[in-house]
Amino acid sequence: MTDTVLVPANTLVPANTLVTAKGDGPALETGGARVFLLTLEITKIIEQESLDLSIYGSADGTTWGAKPLAAFPQKFYCGETPLLLELPSEAEVKFVRAHWEVARWGRGSETPMFEFGVTMREVPAEMLREHKR
Repeated sequence: MTDTVLVPANTLVPANTLVTAKGDGPALETGGARVFLLTLEITKIIEQESLDLSIYGSADGTTWGAKPLAAFPQKFYCGETPLLLELPSEAEVKFVRAHWEVARWGRGSETPMFEFGVTMREVPAEMLREHKR
């Protein structure tokens, strides 16, 4: 058995990005890989708010699918959350990007505030084969 190392992380949303409204991250080329480990890290929040973060795919980096390829569970607190993204083999997905929606309720300012980042690492084929054994 050989040691398998994940390739360096790619950034879907730069660490410590501050958002107060819905938005999209930059398009990131997949490089032909099909399976990725995504990590959402929320570093700052205010109370009584939620973050919904989805991943969309594109063949050209311009036109994006109507439905997300994957979505993190709705988040309300700081912390780190992993998510496995498997790109569909029948789809021509060459680019991915993050899309987020934020909401706030209760007393005080109605403007939500999240500080977070999302990384994406390819899961090497060797690691997937070892896991299936």
